[in-house]
Amino acid sequence: MQFDLIWQAVSMMAYLIAMIVIGFVAQARTKNLGDYMLGGRGLGPFVSALSAGASDMSGWLLMGLPGALYLGGLVELWIAIGLTVGAWLNWKFVAPRLRSYTELAGNSITLPSFLGARLRSTYGIRLVAGAIILVFFTLYVSSGMVAGGTFFESSFGLPYLWGMLLVAGVTVLYTLVGGFLAVSWTDVVQGCMMVTALVVLPLVGMMHVGGPGAMVAAINAVDPSLLSLTTGATAIGVISSLAWGLGYFGQPHILVRFMALTDAAEAKAGRRIGITWMALSCLGAAATALVGVAVYQHDTGRLANPEAVFITLGQLLFHPLLAGFMLAAILAAIMSTISSQLLVTSSALVEDLYRAFAGRGLSARGGVWLGRIGVLIVSVVAGVLALNPSDTILGLVAFAWAGFGAGFGPTILLSLYWKRLTGWGALAGMLAGAVVVFWWGSMEGGIFDLYEILPGFLANLAVAYGVSMVTPPPAGVDAEFDRAAELAAR
Repeated sequence: MQFDLIWQAVSMMAYLIAMIVIGFVAQARTKNLGDYMLGGRGLGPFVSALSAGASDMSGWLLMGLPGALYLGGLVELWIAIGLTVGAWLNWKFVAPRLRSYTELAGNSITLPSFLGARLRSTYGIRLVAGAIILVFFTLYVSSGMVAGGTFFESSFGLPYLWGMLLVAGVTVLYTLVGGFLAVSWTDVVQGCMMVTALVVLPLVGMMHVGGPGAMVAAINAVDPSLLSLTTGATAIGVISSLAWGLGYFGQPHILVRFMALTDAAEAKAGRRIGITWMALSCLGAAATALVGVAVYQHDTGRLANPEAVFITLGQLLFHPLLAGFMLAAILAAIMSTISSQLLVTSSALVEDLYRAFAGRGLSARGGVWLGRIGVLIVSVVAGVLALNPSDTILGLVAFAWAGFGAGFGPTILLSLYWKRLTGWGALAGMLAGAVVVFWWGSMEGGIFDLYEILPGFLANLAVAYGVSMVTPPPAGVDAEFDRAAELAAR
C-alpha cells in the first residue's frame, strides 16, 4: 500500500511542477494589465474552449456527478443535459457579441467595466458588479482551497492544512506570475487530463467486467431503473436540472474567455471544440458511474462514499503511477476553477474598484504588479477563510451559480441584444435577480423546490425591462451597438 502511494505521489508532483513551469513561461508574454487580465485578447478557439470548460466544471465533474449517477442512475443526467445546452447557447449567442462589443466599448477587460461603458453608467454599475464578484468569488476561491485540502487528506492522509496550503500555494504561484495566459494554458492541460481520464477509465472498466453487455446485465441485477432517464423524475426536478444551463450567461470566469478570443469569428470553432469536450466529459462521468455500479454492487456496501467512485475505480484498474494521474485529474479540476476565479476576483478589485475610483492611470508594469497584488490579497483572505472551513462558507457557494446566473445573466443578454437597456434598469434587475435567488433558496416545499435560478432569472428580466422603459436610454449607443452586432455576425 505504501508503495502504491509513492507512485501516486510521483504522478502528483510531476503534475504540480508542470503547472508552475507553465506559469513562468506565460510570465514572459505578460507585459501590461490587459495581458495579465485578458491575455492581450489573443486566445485561440482551442485554448478558449478548453479553458472555459475546465474552469467551469471543477471537481463536480469527476466526483459530484459520478457520485450522483452512481446513487440515483441516469435520471441524474438531466443536470448535465441542461448544462450542455446552456453552454452551447452561451457560445452561440453570447460569445461573438461579447467579444466584439467589449472591444468597442472602451476596450473593456472585465464584465463590470463593459457594463459601465455600454450603459454609460461608469461608477454605479462597476461598483455593484465589482463588489458582487469580489465577495462571492473570494468565497468560491476559499471553497476550492477547502476542496484541495480535503482531497489530499482523503487520498494521501496528509493533514488538511498541509494539503490546503500545497494546493493554494501552487495555484496562487502560477496565477500570480503568469496571469490570464498561465491560467488559460494550465486549463488546457487540466482539461485534457480530465476528459482523457473520463474516457479511458470507463472503457477499461467495461473490459474489466466483461464488456458492455455484461455491464448492463450487472446493473440490471442491482436495479434496472438506474438505466432510465425518467424513472423517479418529477416535472419540477427536470425543469430545475435543465435550468442550470441558464447560469452560463452570467458566470464571469467563463464569459471572460469569450472576451479574450482573437476575434468574434473564432467563437464558432470554440463552440464546436467546447461542446465536444463537454459532451465527452459528461458522458464519461455517466459511464464511470455505471461501471462503478457494475463493479461495486450496491448491496455489498463496498463503496461507502459514492463520490469516490472515480478514485476507487482508478486505483483498482490501473498501475499506481497511472492511478496517480487519475487523482491528478481531480486536482486539476479543482485548481483550474480556483485559478480562474482568483484572477476574475483580482480584476474586479483592481480594474473595477481601484482604477474606477482612483482616477489615475497605470503604467504597463504598474498595472501588472497591481494585478499581482490583487491576486495575493484575495488569496490571503480566501486562505484565512479556508483554515477553518464552515458550513456558512460552503453553503454560500451553493448559491453562487444561481446568484451569478440570475444576477448577471439577463443583464449581459439584454446589454448585447437590447439597445433600450438603461443603467438604472440593469442595476435594478441585477439586485432583483440576486434577492430573489436568496429568498427563494431559503424557502422549502412545493413550488420552492424549483431551482432558484429560474425565478431569479425571470425577476431580473422583468425588473430590468420595466425600469428601463421608464428611465432615459443611454446616449450615443446606437452606432456602437449596431457595429458590435455587425462584427459578431461576420
